[in-house]
Amino acid sequence: MDKLKQLETFVAVATRGSLTAAARAESVAPAIIGRRLDALESRLGVKLLVRTTRRISLTHEGSAFLEDCQRLLTDLSNAEASVSAGGVKASGHLRITAPAGFGRRHVAPLVPRFRDLHPEVSVSLNLSDRVVDVAGEGYDCAVRVGDLPDSSLVSVRLADNRRLCVAAPGYLQRRGAPVTPAELAKHDCLTLSSDASQTRGWAFSLPVDGSPEEREVHYLRPGGPMDCSDGQVLHEWCLDGHGIAWRSTWEVEADIQAGRLQSVLDEFAAPPNGIYALFPQRKHLALRVRLWIDLLKHEYGRADYWRAN
Repeated sequence: MDKLKQLETFVAVATRGSLTAAARAESVAPAIIGRRLDALESRLGVKLLVRTTRRISLTHEGSAFLEDCQRLLTDLSNAEASVSAGGVKASGHLRITAPAGFGRRHVAPLVPRFRDLHPEVSVSLNLSDRVVDVAGEGYDCAVRVGDLPDSSLVSVRLADNRRLCVAAPGYLQRRGAPVTPAELAKHDCLTLSSDASQTRGWAFSLPVDGSPEEREVHYLRPGGPMDCSDGQVLHEWCLDGHGIAWRSTWEVEADIQAGRLQSVLDEFAAPPNGIYALFPQRKHLALRVRLWIDLLKHEYGRADYWRAN
């Protein structure tokens, strides 16, 4: 039995949620899908799926294997497209979605550049802080920052993102810089209001039992005289010297490089998360989508990009 067909079948069942749905998409009997899965699990010597009469769920090994399979199938599709495309130009309509703040600053400016390179492609950009159903709402690609709970989408990591505590030099001259996260209680902290999405608070990597080698992430919810539901407003207040804010490097790296802001508590910064491009699992990724993701990877991968933007 073809190994690649087994992998494609596993991904189809895992993302569609049932053997019947995967069989219907391929116009084969569910029994054929089941035999492929049995052969794959037998070859690997591990259980990937727990199958009952009502539902299918991934095992721990199956979840990890799904990500690898999605990545492998995407790379294969891209390799085939790069060869078969030849002199074919990208065309059609590209639908993109991204978080509002990040999208305004780091996605929207790249759309005209993409259009200059591929004038036969039209682009719709949706900026929204809600979690968009990429496949259900018909988007070709989503850019997201942070954790990725939706395993039914294929993800490509574009860059690292870290959260830092920052303040204007004038504020730090007046009030001094905190030495530990606990000292934030003595400062004016600029926080997202309670109706915003940042529910767990500010994340810090703290030593475990005083051991600098072993650390774990703790969350603090500092208070302050001003909060806002809009991160851009917090950024502007911080630049104006009204307090300390906890912001992403994609937002403040250029300000730090220019001296408009200074980072504090760097030794307690939590591990970075990622900036990702996500798209639905497809057998053949449209050339316009692949070229858009390539542009994002190229721009975000430049050493000077985040310092200049």
